[in-house]
Amino acid sequence: MKKAFATAILFLVAGQLFAQKVKSISEKMNTSKEHYTFQLSDKVSRQKVSFKNRYGIILSGDLYLPKNAENQKLAALVISGAFGAVKQQSSGLYANQMAERGFIALAFDPSYTGESSGEPRNVASPDINTEDFSAAVDFLGLQKNVDRNKIGIIGICGFGGFALNATAIDKRVKAVATTSLYDMTRVMSKGYNDSVTLEQRTKTLEGLGEQRWKDAENVKPAYGTRNLPETLNGDEPQFVKEYFDYYRTPRGFHPNSVNSNGAWLITNAISFMNMPILSYVKEISPRPMLLIVGENAHSRYFSEDIFKVANEPKELLIIPNAVHVDLYDKVDVIPFDKLEQFFNENLK
Repeated sequence: MKKAFATAILFLVAGQLFAQKVKSISEKMNTSKEHYTFQLSDKVSRQKVSFKNRYGIILSGDLYLPKNAENQKLAALVISGAFGAVKQQSSGLYANQMAERGFIALAFDPSYTGESSGEPRNVASPDINTEDFSAAVDFLGLQKNVDRNKIGIIGICGFGGFALNATAIDKRVKAVATTSLYDMTRVMSKGYNDSVTLEQRTKTLEGLGEQRWKDAENVKPAYGTRNLPETLNGDEPQFVKEYFDYYRTPRGFHPNSVNSNGAWLITNAISFMNMPILSYVKEISPRPMLLIVGENAHSRYFSEDIFKVANEPKELLIIPNAVHVDLYDKVDVIPFDKLEQFFNENLK
C-alpha cells in the first residue's frame, strides 16, 4: 500500500487495547474525566443529561443553556464531533459558544465512546452515529424550553458527514452546518483523495476478514496500537502532526477521547466500506446547508465535493489560512458570528 494510505488507515482504523494507559506525556495532561478543554462562559449554564437512541444505547450529553433566557422557548442545536472526540472537546466548545449567542445547545458523546453506553467500546457505525443525531433531536424536542420546530445540527469533522446524512433522513431538522467535514465512509473505503486501488481495497477487506476469525476465536474484539503515538518522529504527514497538536497536548487532550487516549477496534472500518452515507445529500434541500472549511485543510475536498452535488440553498465558506484542526477549538478562527447568523435566519 502507499505510505499515505497506510498512515491514514493506521489513524482511522487501528487502535490499542482499551485498558492501555498513556505514559509519560499524559502525566503532563489534565487526566481528570471531569476536565473540559475550554472555559464555560459566565453567560451559560451546563447540565449533564442522558437519552436513548433507537438501538437502546444510552447517550451522555451536556446541555448548554443561555442564562438570560428563562421561560422562553428557544431554537436549539445538536452538536457532535470530531470523529474520535468527546463532548468535553470541540463539540462542547461549540455548544458553549452557541449558547452564549442565545441557542440551547446539546453536545453528546457518540455511541460506544466517552460516557455513552454500548459494547464493545470504541467502535463507530455510519448507521448508529447518524441515529445518534436524531436521538438528540428527540431529546431536545421534549424539553419545555425548546421550540421543536427550530432545531438545527452542527457536525464537526467526521460527524459532519453523519450530520448531513441525519438531516437528509430526518425532516425535523431545519438547518445543518458542518466544519472541517469528513465523509468517513469515503475515506475509509477509498483512502484520502480516493487514492486506493481495487487491489489495495481487496487486501484491506481480506485483512479485516482474517481479523474477524481472530476475534471470533478469542470471543472478543481486538484493538491495535493507539490512534496517535506517544511522540512524533518527524516524518509523519502534516495532518497527523496537526491532530497530534490538538489531541495529544494540553490544548485538546481528554482521557475519554479515542484520539487522545485510545484506539478503535481493528475491525472498525468494516461497516464503512460499502456504505456511502452521502448518497442522498440532495434531499437536504429545501433546508439550508452551510459548509465551513479551512483554506489549507487536507480535508477541504470533502466540503467542496458535497457543495458541488448538493441542491440549493447551500453555502461554502472557506476560512483563509486555516487548517483542518483550527476549526476544532480556535475561537478567533471558527466563524461563530456566521453560524449565529445562519441559524438565526433559518430557525424561525
